[in-house]
Amino acid sequence: MKKTIFTLLIFLLTINTFSQQTDTIDVSKPTLRKLSGIVDIEDLVKEGFNYWEEEFTGHWAGIAFGLNGFAKADYSLYPEEQKGFLDSDMLKSHSLQINLFQISKGLQSNRNAIGLVTGLGMNIRSYRLSSNTTIEQADNGMIYPKTLHFESNQKSKLSSVYLTVPLLLEFQIPVKHYANRFYVSGGLIANKRLSTHTKIKYRKDDQKEKLKIPGSYSIPEYKLSATVRMGYRRINIFASYDLAPLFKNDKGPVLYPYTVGIYLLGF
Repeated sequence: MKKTIFTLLIFLLTINTFSQQTDTIDVSKPTLRKLSGIVDIEDLVKEGFNYWEEEFTGHWAGIAFGLNGFAKADYSLYPEEQKGFLDSDMLKSHSLQINLFQISKGLQSNRNAIGLVTGLGMNIRSYRLSSNTTIEQADNGMIYPKTLHFESNQKSKLSSVYLTVPLLLEFQIPVKHYANRFYVSGGLIANKRLSTHTKIKYRKDDQKEKLKIPGSYSIPEYKLSATVRMGYRRINIFASYDLAPLFKNDKGPVLYPYTVGIYLLGF
């Protein structure tokens, strides 16, 4: 009888111990937070919720407007009386950039603040020349000034249209909120010249007239430009500088085009 009671007690103790082990709840720190309604950002990140997981998006696509000028002017190929014939009015020399689309590629595995940007765009450049001067191309490709003799209100321009492809390295810095970022980028822009022309507006017999003369004007078909761009939210500025002169070697004055401007609209 005693042996039977002792065996029964051992059996009951074993069942009780097993039931305690299977019903025990491990009230750890994360569980307490979840039960109490407290959300820890560290736990969310570990579970995969991370602002930095969004893809990197650069800044290229959009419409930009700039002012054009020339640097490092050298007219050593010309006589004294012809020097400076391509001096332009910067406030009336404009650049309209229509950057159609962009491709962005982040360079960080766990962040989205550094990346490469490329795309496709179009750049329409014009230079306002002296009102009584335009240019012409000789048979040997040399560029010479040509003086105009019309009535008042003359306007003379040299314009080119380029297809542009950039390669930019961009850095972004969150300001107050991760979505509001100051950015700065720099790199190269490959330019393919599509067309060039001179345009003269003048008056004849008190009527407004326009003369447009297309040609290559010894301007290279391809060129590279260095560029720097920066901005924060709706304020975006840029500058670019051509790495080669405007005209082919020994075909015209040595002039390095540059542009400074702002983005009017981002896509």
